[in-house]
Amino acid sequence: MASAAAAAAAAAAEWEAAARKVLVARKPCFGLPTACPNCLPVLLYLRMAQVPFDIHVDTSFPDADHIPYVEFGDCVAFNNEKGGVIEYLREEKLVDLNSNDPSASSADVLATKAMVSTWLADALLYELWVVTDGSVAHDIYFSDLPWPIGKVLHWKKTRDVKQLLGITKLNAAEKEEEIYQKASAAYEALSLRLGDEVFLFDNSRTDVDALFLGHALFVLSALPETSVLRGTLQNHDNLVNFAEHHKVQLLEASSSSGLGSSPGPSSSTPRKRASSGQSYKPKPRAKKERTEEEKKFRRRAKYFLATQLVAVLVFLSLMGGVDSSEFDDDDGMDYEE
Repeated sequence: MASAAAAAAAAAAEWEAAARKVLVARKPCFGLPTACPNCLPVLLYLRMAQVPFDIHVDTSFPDADHIPYVEFGDCVAFNNEKGGVIEYLREEKLVDLNSNDPSASSADVLATKAMVSTWLADALLYELWVVTDGSVAHDIYFSDLPWPIGKVLHWKKTRDVKQLLGITKLNAAEKEEEIYQKASAAYEALSLRLGDEVFLFDNSRTDVDALFLGHALFVLSALPETSVLRGTLQNHDNLVNFAEHHKVQLLEASSSSGLGSSPGPSSSTPRKRASSGQSYKPKPRAKKERTEEEKKFRRRAKYFLATQLVAVLVFLSLMGGVDSSEFDDDDGMDYEE
């Protein structure tokens, strides 16, 4: 307990001392400063909180679950630790939008947040990895990789998403109907809660606003016009107006005011590496150490590409007797029932 308190105190001190924080995210696309549906809500949360930060684009490991992450001083908060970046910032009381208006019912906030984080998140996963032709996901995650590697990683991710959502060849139609019904119910509930207000709860910013805004902007900007999810969202004018209003306020006006700089050039090496057990790590202080760390991550990036290439060759050798159309159609693969 004492060590946890000391760690929290150290993180708070680093947060206060850091004049500008760094958000490490995936690259911009579709008119968004980051096209990653996990990164965009974090960016919006920081801008809602008026936190000055810079954006660093990381393209090294397209399937890494520790992205996005936020660096501040000698500390870093990873997406795959402590419930995610936003939850970490709230729990450590570094940035907590929900505390700005104590009149908002915490139970209502949590219930709405759960709905956005499950029903809508599942529907977005389904459309991004299962329904669409793969071009949207390719542009976000794999466009910087050689085609064979990107193809195999996309196939693997699609298979993982189907297993996560419990989709098999036998229940595919029923699962699709269930996913879209839940998404429609979530939009309906959010539309009723929002009404004519600017924010979802008592006209005050909460983390739910950032989560739903990130979802809505991605759906409206990245998904094709044929998307069922996009069409369902567009049936609610107030939700679309909510997204358009805050897009101007947080993505256009905030950029010009310096709250979050535009993403820099894509980097072939990550600034940080996720590790288990802790949500903040010391950063190298000496210039020589920083250079050695960068060299190490360059080597890791090369090893990553090499191992993925080997995986492609092994995969192609094992699947040599399979027609290429089966590779493109994930329904040709067996799933546990």
